Amino acid sequence: MSSVGVLVSDPWLQNQFTQVQLRTLRTKFTSAKRSDAEQVTIKDLPPVMEKLRGIQEVLTEEEITNFLSGSYPDMDQSIEFEPFLREYLNLQAKGASKSGGKKKLKGSVSFLKASTTTLLHVINESEKTSYVNHINKFLGEDPFLKNFLPLDPASNDIFNLIGDGVLLCKLINVAVPGTIDERAINTKKEPNPWERNENHTLCLNSAKAIGCTVVNIGTQDLIEARVRFYVFTALT
Repeated sequence: MSSVGVLVSDPWLQNQFTQVQLRTLRTKFTSAKRSDAEQVTIKDLPPVMEKLRGIQEVLTEEEITNFLSGSYPDMDQSIEFEPFLREYLNLQAKGASKSGGKKKLKGSVSFLKASTTTLLHVINESEKTSYVNHINKFLGEDPFLKNFLPLDPASNDIFNLIGDGVLLCKLINVAVPGTIDERAINTKKEPNPWERNENHTLCLNSAKAIGCTVVNIGTQDLIEARVRFYVFTALT
């Protein structure tokens, strides 16, 4: 008798996990719900997430609570399974960053991937808000990017900012500090096409170097923001 797999609406997110992992995580997520509640809330997550792979013995329950409160000020807010998966990836990456980026975690830094089909994944508002909150939180004091931050989740500024390649390079260094020598990033206010291409080439090569899955993506895809990416803490 065959079992039905756990389906995730976001193809990128689906590809970050095996079916075994998704089933396990769904069980953990469901177990977080209090017996007298109808839905899982943000405040239910820290005790459960503290015991998950890549987070256990790296981040404390308090650190997880503080991180989640950055994106969800109302800890009584309900959360669905897919946002839970995204926050799990964010926390995995935060754990990797805390330990010096030496431990590579499946799903923690694999953020650049394009389909070989013509299927277009349209980013929804909740995803965009999550990306923007992550960028504002971890790069808000960056000497160059602070001129463009904070981003407004209601706007499309995030896609405009991707175009010169600086943001993606900075996100890689958030995920695994020291991966890119930032002196090599072209940070002119208006870089020319060759400088943008250099930034994106640097981004793609560095993403591969830290274990990201980079499939069917070229510099032009990044320049035109055709690739939808998810940022984790410390990547998204």
